[in-house]
Amino acid sequence: MLTVTGADGLKDLVGQHIGWSDPFEITQQQVNTFAEATGDHQWIHVDPERAKTGPFGGPIAHGYLTLSLLPYFLPLMWRVEGFKMGVNYGAEKVRFPAPVPVGSQVRCGATVDSVDDVGGGVQVTLTGTIEVVGAPKPSCVAQAIYRYYE
Repeated sequence: MLTVTGADGLKDLVGQHIGWSDPFEITQQQVNTFAEATGDHQWIHVDPERAKTGPFGGPIAHGYLTLSLLPYFLPLMWRVEGFKMGVNYGAEKVRFPAPVPVGSQVRCGATVDSVDDVGGGVQVTLTGTIEVVGAPKPSCVAQAIYRYYE
């Protein structure tokens, strides 16, 4: 795990890939729980038998479930020190190029795009890429924005 200290430490990482997380398995229970939380019960996600006859040959995770894993993965990849707090600020340019089949292993990589001064701290924009291990295309690519306050 990478440890980064303060605004200068973050600024030194602009343009750099900070690494890859360990793999994480996507289960049907996670997909079902996400469906309950969001009200998105589309059969391609929550009906494994029907999904076998669908375009992906089985159930797949929701795209937004995949995106929501970014805040899970990032603290496993780096620890940011020297701030009182950090918050999720938003996301831009979110894409879901390939499905995440239930039962697959996903991992995340990230590159720091920019670090900008904001009142009381810095705003970090990074590109997170979540991929199914061994798949030819990523499953989610998103610019995530975090703010760290001093």
